[in-house]
Formats: sequence, structure tokens, C-alpha cells
Amino acid sequence: MESKLRQLRRAMDSTTHKGEHFTEFQKMNIRKALHSDRREKPTKKPHKFVIFAISTFAICLLAFLVSTETWVRQDQNQIHGGTAGEWNIRHEYKVNQKMIFSILPDPYLKAGTPYGYIFSFQEPFNTYKGKELSISAFHKETGERIQVLPQQKIIEPSPGYSSLQRFTTTFTLPYEGLWKFEVYLDGKSYGDVVVSVAEKAKDDPITLPEDIPDFVQESDFDTIDWKRKAVEFGSRGIIGNENKSGVIGADMPSLNGQKWMWHLWGVENADLTIVGFHKESQTVHPILSNGMGWTIRAYGPNNGADAHTPSSVKFPKKGEWAILLYVDGALFDELIYDINE
Repeated sequence: MESKLRQLRRAMDSTTHKGEHFTEFQKMNIRKALHSDRREKPTKKPHKFVIFAISTFAICLLAFLVSTETWVRQDQNQIHGGTAGEWNIRHEYKVNQKMIFSILPDPYLKAGTPYGYIFSFQEPFNTYKGKELSISAFHKETGERIQVLPQQKIIEPSPGYSSLQRFTTTFTLPYEGLWKFEVYLDGKSYGDVVVSVAEKAKDDPITLPEDIPDFVQESDFDTIDWKRKAVEFGSRGIIGNENKSGVIGADMPSLNGQKWMWHLWGVENADLTIVGFHKESQTVHPILSNGMGWTIRAYGPNNGADAHTPSSVKFPKKGEWAILLYVDGALFDELIYDINE
């Protein structure tokens, strides 16, 4: 027997099975595996209630998103008067052929002059009682919106009427063209009408926008020298009045928006107020776009100028323009441009 075992060992040693084939660590793991329960626990299926709850939540979330998108679209329409894109002249606002309100504008209505308006609201007085009524005017051509009637709390009906059948107000519209009057109750869109405003007469006094800085005066526009056209100077394509003020970009199409770089000489860091005046219509406009208002900051030398600043501009109509520049509240210069595209 012993001789057979020795022969077996010699045979094993002559093969790949010679020597030690498992480390002590491997042997320990093998022993543990032999003495442990290797059965895998069955995977639990989700409870039916959990599946139902998740499905219900997903459906509700989808419905909420769809309804929110619809509401946002409706609200965007209301911001533009509840009938976005509709610009037919109409002095009545109806819902399902029911008259909600109408307006009686002055037959000689024109830009730049204050006129009285009569709004005739037809719903019962309880619809308006205790609420804040306001009116905004939205200009089709320029996209400018102004509040012509600040919020006014309705306390009593029109004198001699059961409701607001004769609600009167007076305001001035700065530009000719189509205007949409948007009526709001407690800040929510109530309805709108569209009126046509005639061009301001050239001999009428100039009307300044309500939000224009106080230092801008009507007399500033009386002294504009329309013969002093802006010219190109220097090597960078600046167009303006040499050694005073000028713009890079003024020769580019600007009716639909453009980037302009303003340059000033004899001025260091300062507030630059920019006011546009359209010669033909005799109207004053802000030309800075993207919510810049009337004033931007000019800082640091550039292209030979002592101060400069970039901006976005947009002109509401083609024609001859005077750009009045005010530095720190004082009239500094005027630039005369022909804007035709």
C-alpha cells in the first residue's frame, strides 16, 4: 500500500499538480463557503400599493405640467392684452359676443397731446367694487408699453349710473400708430381695445416720455443742428463728431437691433444718458434696448477716446435721428444719423 502511495505522489509531482496550489487565505475562504448557507434570498416584488402610488403621482405630475404650460401661454397672451397678435382697430371688448366694455376715444386723437377717454364697463358693479383698476397702453410699432392709468381702487359707480358705464381718464400717447389699451383688475388682464392715433403735428410742442430723466428739457430739442451730420473719422470706423463723441456700429442696420460702441472725448468715468429724437414725427424715444433704460456708464479709454461703453440699440422707425448725449446730467453733444435699415 505504501509503495502504491509513493508511486501516486511521484506521478502527481510529474504533472501540473505538483506543490502547493492554494494559499492559506484561499483555503480559509473555501472552508467558510462549505459551511455557510449560499442560498440567495428571493427578490421581493414591489407592493401593489407602492406601484399604484407611484403611477398616480406620475400621472398627476404630468397633468400639472401640462396645465401649467397652458396657463403660462394664456398669461403671456394676457400680458399682451388677452388677444396677442390682434391689431384690428376695435373700440369694444366682447367675450362670447357679450359686451364687456367699450371705449369712446376723441375723433381728433393724435400723438403728443393729452386727450380724454370714456370707458364704458358693462358688468354689474360688484365685478369692480373694491378692486384695483389700471390701464396700460402698448404700441404696436415700437413694442413700448406705458401705464397710462395707475392702479385706482373702485369705490363707487359712475355718477348717475348703476356701474362703471362712464369711467373717464385723461392721458397722452407719445407716438402715432396703433395702440392697444389693456385693462387690468387687481393686476389680472380684464380685456383690451385697439385705437389708431394720428401723427403729432410738427408745430405741436414736444412731449417727453414720463420716465425720461428730469434734466432732459423740451428746449434741448429746439436747438438741434440738423445740418451737422455725423461723419466718419479715425482708423476704427467711428462715426460722429471728431474729438467729441462718436459710435462704432452706426453704419450698421439698427431698426431690428444692433450693437453700438459709444466713445467720448474730454470725459472720464461718467453716466451717459442717451435720448433719441425722430425728426419727422417730432417724437422722443429711448433707443437703448435690452432693458437698459436711458442711462449707461461710460468708463476707460478706448480707440483714442477718453471713455467708452458698449450697448444694444434699437430704433423704432426709419428716418433722420438726433441722438442727444448727456454726461452726468448735462447736455454734452448731439449726433445726427440717417437710420434707414
